[in-house]
Amino acid sequence: MTRMDAAESTGNADLVMRGGAVLVMDAAASRASSVAVRAGHIIAVGSDAEVDHLVGETTRVIDLAGRAVLPGINDSHLHGSWLGARWPHTFFGGDPAVEQPTGALVSTRAERRAAIGKAGQLLTELGITSYTEPGIGPGEDSGETGCFHSEVIDIYRELADAGKLSQRVTLLALYGVLDGPSDVDVVVDGIRSCVAQGEERDPRWFAIPGVKIFGDLIPLSRQAWTSHAYDDGTHGTLLVNGDSIEERAEGLAAMVREAHLAGLQVGLHATGDLTIDLALDAIAVAEREPGAPAARDLGHVIIHGDLVTPAQLKRMAELGVWLNTQAGIAAQTNGWLAGMLGEQVAAQAWPLAAAIDAGVLVLSSDSPVLGFDWRVGVADADARILATQAGSGGGEEGSGSGPTGDADARLHALLRAYTAVPAAQDRADAWKGTVEVGKVADLVVLERDPFDVGAAGLPGVAVDMTVLDGRVVFER
Repeated sequence: MTRMDAAESTGNADLVMRGGAVLVMDAAASRASSVAVRAGHIIAVGSDAEVDHLVGETTRVIDLAGRAVLPGINDSHLHGSWLGARWPHTFFGGDPAVEQPTGALVSTRAERRAAIGKAGQLLTELGITSYTEPGIGPGEDSGETGCFHSEVIDIYRELADAGKLSQRVTLLALYGVLDGPSDVDVVVDGIRSCVAQGEERDPRWFAIPGVKIFGDLIPLSRQAWTSHAYDDGTHGTLLVNGDSIEERAEGLAAMVREAHLAGLQVGLHATGDLTIDLALDAIAVAEREPGAPAARDLGHVIIHGDLVTPAQLKRMAELGVWLNTQAGIAAQTNGWLAGMLGEQVAAQAWPLAAAIDAGVLVLSSDSPVLGFDWRVGVADADARILATQAGSGGGEEGSGSGPTGDADARLHALLRAYTAVPAAQDRADAWKGTVEVGKVADLVVLERDPFDVGAAGLPGVAVDMTVLDGRVVFER
């Protein structure tokens, strides 16, 4: 089972982990018992006997003693600067007796840098080696919290250049207003300036592949644009300035097309089914223009997607568009959603099984909206799938067969949604996201094999070690 390039078969490894369950997290659910690392990259994956010859006098050897090794966790929607400034306060799942902070949380460069550093330390202790900052930039330079200011981009760039980032960071530039209506002209000008900046110095540590655009808000505020009627008879709206819903829809489509034609990834905050339809239409139109890139090559993302339909998920798979969602939000707010849109709509929301079967599901935390514990995220996702299937007699569309019908296959798919699949969302799956030869040695060691406890038991499995770029950066 050895995976080793001939060029790597001689010479000592810097680090060898052996005697455990190495979960590759490829599509085939491959396993090994040992992994070897040199110069920040994986050089061998196989049995202990197949890797032992790489152990030399200077090699650090870690006896896993049955523990599990996974690729480093990639939280693909996490507000690092905001998390560091707010922690331990979260909007959902925290202590209800604790008063939420309001107003400016950070105001200076030093405070913003400290917030990023604090978040980095917290994430390292949970095995998180990559994350996406989904919306930082000049659109929020006057924002209330100060956490989304464009200076945050400069700080990330500075930390990356100095080799001081605790995680690999992907960032989406924000030119509109956070959670508010944006002007089309402002966002389009921002898209053009983003292109003019070019690629970052080392995209493996810090990359800005695209832009964040707000399509609508959330069903819980009756602001997701949806075909379903809310309890007050309304259908929500779009977060684009305009005199009519038609004008706002035209403006949102124009922003999506502009970003696509510029070769930028679009991270679209879209929770309503009508907003998602509009976005997919705009992407399909844009990629048909002469000389336009294929949507699959840009890896656009529907963020949240609470009311996405199975039919839309199939269309997303055809276009190569990801669904980045948070199972914890479903766990925390499903009852609230039922009160606003009815039990039937709530039962059909967050169709995670169909998203897995379509091959488009990416899981994330949206921390500090939720906590950043990916183990809880996996457990919440599994519970959502089981509850949805039970509520529909096992008949959620897209879940009658395939990986969601088997507990181990389902857990494998959910773990991939925090590792290999977000690497693909980052357009970085050629060099991270699985435990394979040639990829960066970003790894997490768990005290037990997650398949021994299942998704529900995963939150009780401790993170024992985090490896970033071949360096052990956390040990429990």
